[in-house]
Amino acid sequence: MFDSPDFDLAPYAGFDVPAHVRRTYCSWGDAGWRSVLVQCFDHVPEAEQVHLPGVADLHLVLYAAGDVVMRTADGGRPVRRRRVPGDLELVVPGRASVRDYRTTSAMRTVQVHVPSGTVERTAARLGGAEPDFEALAASLGAGDPVLEHLVRALPAAGGADDLYAETAADFLVTHLLTRGRHEPLRGPEHAAVRAAVAVMRDRLAEPLTLADIAAEAHLSAYHFSRVFRATTGETPHRFLTRLRIERAQRLLSGSDLTIAQIAARCGFATPGALSTAFLHHVGVRPSTYRKR
Repeated sequence: MFDSPDFDLAPYAGFDVPAHVRRTYCSWGDAGWRSVLVQCFDHVPEAEQVHLPGVADLHLVLYAAGDVVMRTADGGRPVRRRRVPGDLELVVPGRASVRDYRTTSAMRTVQVHVPSGTVERTAARLGGAEPDFEALAASLGAGDPVLEHLVRALPAAGGADDLYAETAADFLVTHLLTRGRHEPLRGPEHAAVRAAVAVMRDRLAEPLTLADIAAEAHLSAYHFSRVFRATTGETPHRFLTRLRIERAQRLLSGSDLTIAQIAARCGFATPGALSTAFLHHVGVRPSTYRKR
């Protein structure tokens, strides 16, 4: 399956694909592409100790359907995250992981692999330092509508030739690397911000306080607020609210959950609180947004 010289996907040869996923689309076989690999998967509802080897290519995962609680261990402390439709994950190149997950509804993903050579050439043309993939992965926690729509659209473009695939891969990498350069990506203070964003995403349904988040980042509340705003351009409260609204948008568009259920899953105490915040940030009520 992984026979392109541009990809380093040989480690996946040991992964038991049929036991965990059913592949419904593969751009190599279905479209004849070699510049990028796009795959769609239906996943089993529950899995334990899934060993995923590290690969050299840039690997993006779009969670297209399902409400998933996933626990990932990649050498550090295991991280528990909830994934809902529209969430994006950048798998850090070369980093193996072990995952457990459980989903309450059918889980589907669209997964894109871009060769490491494409990433290196794009980074060189942009004239910057070597990409900080860990920082880029953390920054995707806030969402990226451009990447989401591009990844979601690629399987439907299977009738196009490989030039289309090559152009799409170049744009995807350029957007990702350029997007990341809007933030200071290195240093202990940015690491604290990455940790804080991860906590916010993992615990969106909980009544988080500034003190809770600052403690997870190992900073005082005052220092954390200053560092967070300098890094992201937003206060922690506004950033957290935006994450909650963006998750609510995805659930309104991609699920049949009631507005009360969505409010609870996004950290709003009542449907009215969600409606007020949603109107302020989006300009319409949740019910109107869903109808549209």
